[in-house]
Amino acid sequence: MVKCQVVMDALERIAPKRLAEDWDNPGLLVGAFNQDIRKILVCLDVSDAVVEQAVKTGANMIVAHHPLIFKGIKKIRTDLPLGARLQNLLKHDIAVAAAHTNLDIAVGGVNDVLAEAIGLGKLSTFVITSQEEDGTVESLGRIGSLPAPMEVTDFARQIREALPTEHVRLVNAGPRPVRKVALCSGSGAEFIQKAAFMGADAYVTGDVKYHEAQTAVEMGMHVIDAGHFATEFPVVEVLCERLAAELAEYHMEVIADTESGDFFTIV
Repeated sequence: MVKCQVVMDALERIAPKRLAEDWDNPGLLVGAFNQDIRKILVCLDVSDAVVEQAVKTGANMIVAHHPLIFKGIKKIRTDLPLGARLQNLLKHDIAVAAAHTNLDIAVGGVNDVLAEAIGLGKLSTFVITSQEEDGTVESLGRIGSLPAPMEVTDFARQIREALPTEHVRLVNAGPRPVRKVALCSGSGAEFIQKAAFMGADAYVTGDVKYHEAQTAVEMGMHVIDAGHFATEFPVVEVLCERLAAELAEYHMEVIADTESGDFFTIV
């Protein structure tokens, strides 16, 4: 058992809070830094199912990618989903922390995990967010390359098989083979033009809309929309392992979410 502050320090080493975008809300969102933590549950979203898993398994801290509280709250209505969830968390004395865009940007974070999963190597920065005096550059997303050129349909199938999804949406821009790939996990369609300008043959992200797909085709670049959930969920197991390693001296048990799935299905 350790204090919550110890867990937050470990999370800070993995995904420094300074990396987060200004509009984001990472950090400790529910609970107290002096709270005793005996078991941690790592997840993508703090859903009712995740809270119930925490209760059943005896986890009294949840570390999520998506912040449970994102915007300011003026009232807590326990007859509405968020209020009821907060009530349940407080009732069972479960702390909640989030590492959001800081985990997207961090080395070894969401985008690096996604790049490795879909077979990319020789990674470099994409959508630069900061540049330090020592020359260190931080960025959302990554650009990398495949070991050898692939047909885009084969690459799309490779992504589908690598990620926790039953389908991907392919925007096929023509006969162009795929070697150089840009990616941004979650919802990154706003960077389609940037990926094209940087010479990517294909762009991997989620939440792509019709006219964004049209723009990609007009620019001659393939897009694979693998979904918000599937492009981010693989980090859960990795973050679970990294937190356990950071807290190994305390013999802290860290478990991964086993209840969540994509909201979208194909019928």
